[in-house]
Formats: sequence, C-alpha cells, structure tokens
Amino acid sequence: MSTAERSRWSARLALMLAPWFVLVAITVAVVAFAPGGHYGLLLAVAPFVAAAVHGTHITALVGAVTVALYSALRLWLPQESGGDVGWIKVGLVVAASCSAVLISQARLRERALHRSLDIAAALQSELLPARTTGTSTVEVRHRYIPTDTEAGVGGDWFDVIPLSGARVALTVGDVVGHGIEAASLMGRMRTVVRTLAELDLAPDELLARMDAAAARLAEHDDTRDLAASCLYLTYDPVSRQCAIASAGHPPPALRYPDGSVEFPELPEHPPLGVGETAFETMTLTLDEGTVIALYTDGLLDLRRRRMDDAFALLAAALADDVVPLDGLCRRVSENTVHDPTDDAALMIARVAALPAQRVATWNLSADAEAVGRARKEVAQQLDAWDLADMAFTTELIVTELTTNALVHASAPIGLRLIKDSSLICEISDASHTSPHPRRARALDEHGRGLDMVAQLSSQWGTRYTDSGKTVWAELLLT
Repeated sequence: MSTAERSRWSARLALMLAPWFVLVAITVAVVAFAPGGHYGLLLAVAPFVAAAVHGTHITALVGAVTVALYSALRLWLPQESGGDVGWIKVGLVVAASCSAVLISQARLRERALHRSLDIAAALQSELLPARTTGTSTVEVRHRYIPTDTEAGVGGDWFDVIPLSGARVALTVGDVVGHGIEAASLMGRMRTVVRTLAELDLAPDELLARMDAAAARLAEHDDTRDLAASCLYLTYDPVSRQCAIASAGHPPPALRYPDGSVEFPELPEHPPLGVGETAFETMTLTLDEGTVIALYTDGLLDLRRRRMDDAFALLAAALADDVVPLDGLCRRVSENTVHDPTDDAALMIARVAALPAQRVATWNLSADAEAVGRARKEVAQQLDAWDLADMAFTTELIVTELTTNALVHASAPIGLRLIKDSSLICEISDASHTSPHPRRARALDEHGRGLDMVAQLSSQWGTRYTDSGKTVWAELLLT
C-alpha cells in the first residue's frame, strides 16, 4: 500500500471514530475538571457528529450510548443526581440523540436525491447530441436550460440530422414529465426520429410513424403519461424548400434577411402518443440567410403566458441578425421569459443555398443510349469541377444506377450531380419500387450492381417522392 493510500485510510478511520472520540473526550473532561456543573450536556454533541459522518444505524447507536453514558454520570456525580432538573437534562440529551437520527436520515435522502439527479443529468447528457455543427449550407447553434426544480432534468431534446441530397433535418421535441423516466423516454423518441430520418420520410409520414411508436409504448406502460410533442423540419439547399410538420409543438420562428420575423401557422395536431393522427406538411421557400429558431415551451413559459406576448418577446430577441449565431442563441435564451419549473431547449439555424454551379441536372431518354450519354455528361462535369480523378468511380456508379432505372423502372429518368462536402450522384425515375441488393452466386450473371455501388460509395440509399423515387450514392471528395 502506498503512502497516499495509507494516508487516505488513516483519515477515513479517524473520521469514522470521531463520534466515539468526542464521547470519551467530553466524559473525561467533565469528570476531571467540572463534575459539579452542567457541562455533561456537551455529550449531546456526539450524536450530531455521528449524523455528519455515519448512517442512521450508527447514529442511533451513538445516541443510545450517549444517553446511557449521561445517565450514568448523573447517577455517579452527586451534583447531577437530584431534582427534576436532572430528568430535564436527560430529556434534552434524548431529544438531541433523536434529532441527530432524523438529521442522518435527511442527509441520506438528500444524498440519494443528488445521486438520482446526477444519474438523470448524465443520462440526458449522453442522450442529447454532443455536437450540432450543421452542414455546409446550414449553420446550427443550440442551448439547453435545465429546470431549477428537484427533478433537475426533463424531456426536452433536439437534433440535427444530415439527409441525402445535401439536405438536412432539424427536429425538437418535449416529453411530458421530469427525471430519469422523462430522460429515458426522450432518448427513445430521439432514437426513433433518427432511425426514421434514415429512411428519408416526409415530415408528415415520419410523425405518423412516431405517433404509432409512442402509442405502442403507452400500451406496454400504463403507469405513466407517454405524451410528447415534436416538430420535424427538412431543408433542401438546392431548391431552398423547407418542409415542416408538427405534433402538438409550437411553430418555429423564421427571421428573414429583411429583418421581419414570422411564426408560420402550421396545421394543428395533437401530441405524439394519441395514435391514428393524419399529420400534414407545410412547405415554404426560404430566402438565403433566413434564421430558423426551434424551441420548447419552457423557453417562452407558454404554459402561463399568452402566446402572442411570448412570440413578440422572441421576435424582439431575434431582431438583429448581424450577430453570430452563438451570440444570437445566448441573447434569445437571456431575453426570453424562461419557466424555472420546466427545462428548455433552443436551436437556431441559419440556412444558405447551394450555388447553382455546384449542381448539374440532366434528363435521360429511356433507351440504350442513355447510359453512354450519362457517362459522357458525368465525365465532362467532373472535369469542370476539377474532379477528373473521380471520373472512373463515378461513371461506374452512374452506369449501374442508370441501367437499373432503364431495366426495372419507368421514364422519365433524371440524373443529378451535387458537389457539396461530398460528391452526390442521384438517379430519379417514376417507379416506387425500391432496389434491394442481393448476394450473387459465382455463376450468376446479375445481382452484383448494387453491391458494387455500396463498395465504391461511402453510403447509398433510396428516397421517395410523389412522382417516384431517387436512388443516390455519396462519394468522399479526393
């Protein structure tokens, strides 16, 4: 055992024996120096010392020993043995010992509460995103404000999810309740959102599936309320289209470049967990530089304030768009009326458009010449983007995806290249049939195309539109 470890054990042992040292020292002092006074009452200090360093059982034992020792002193010392005053002193020592036990119980309950709060805070910290840096076209900053109540944490959450085609999804939600249960349910909801977002679902369809998932959770746990609000928003930097759907959540604040602030009137829907709700999506076209503020009701104290007054306060805080998003996020959180009994989440994003010269689009004919034309157009475009070294790999991917569209889908067929933080290849057609990779056997003539796409690209997938589907593949820029 090292010197430091021995020192720690010595200090711990001295702390554990402190109540007994106090008893012995006071007893010796009273007997030796003041046998005729009232200093025997100082023995009542020992139970309080025990309450500060020990649990309830040891404190009760120290209290009982204190009462017995004081009673023995009272009988042994002549000055302490007579009259009702002596019994009053015994009663005071007994009351002090009982009070010390109660203090010890309260200290243990407080320690358990702090431990529960620490666990809940750690759980929530792990479930919330560590970083929300956004994408090349969406700058994002956020702030989370915990509640001041004993619950410590709540069910507010937010997330930024990159999507295919250089798009991005912003989402914010609020789970009813506080503590570990709310934090754990928040983690489930956020996981469901991320999983469904990977399927490239439209906002209304995503919320419908979340609503069904929340309803199933409620069926398996009828001891608590599983209601949760959620707002899901997607932004396309190519078309500048913003699609929004809400489930019982307040609308986002849109701060346009001209300084005006708007709260779009979203279709009203109940929170998640009701089940069988037909959600609707609102689509807006955003100007480049528009600021989107997503928040939970705790930030504006919407439970106790009129919504118009709360929106006016938020609009005033968003008035100056010149400041960096960090400063804007801090100012909004400081200038709004936060409900101290509820936690609050705030996420602010500034959107930009993808320059037209970084997007190339072609319409392909549904004949055998489409593949050759697609390869030629891709090679020329990559050369214009100074990405000629990626031409061979990109042409292989485009060839396979175009061939699949010609064989298994229907016209019109479109090809799009997007140069963002990565190179994105997209083939669109009018069919809703999804391609599925399969493991080809040694003598099979078909079935290797999608496997090759998966090997050559960093990721690939399919998203659906009203007119068909888009199969995309993403390549890291070299």
